[in-house]
Amino acid sequence: MLSAVLFAAAPARAATFDGEWNVRISSSNSACTNGASVSIGISNGRVASSNAAVTASGRVAEAGSISVTLTSGMKRAVGNGQLSGSSGSGTWRAAMCSGTWTAQKI
Repeated sequence: MLSAVLFAAAPARAATFDGEWNVRISSSNSACTNGASVSIGISNGRVASSNAAVTASGRVAEAGSISVTLTSGMKRAVGNGQLSGSSGSGTWRAAMCSGTWTAQKI
């Protein structure tokens, strides 16, 4: 019974990060995307797109760790990181590229 209560409480804590976020993508490889920005939304700890050109999906844990997948056409990138308050950062990787990302709550 206690585990059911703890499990039910997790989405509420993850909801702390609910809202619109602007994510800036960086890479040190000149052949990869650098400086692009994408907007994502978080609702009850679930990541969703805020942009018709990019599909976002993923989860935010109660402590702010985030895992997200972005797809645009045939391109796909997977990112992981940490949100804290109204900002966050982490790393991402794609087929032939990788880099870092930073996020600000809008």
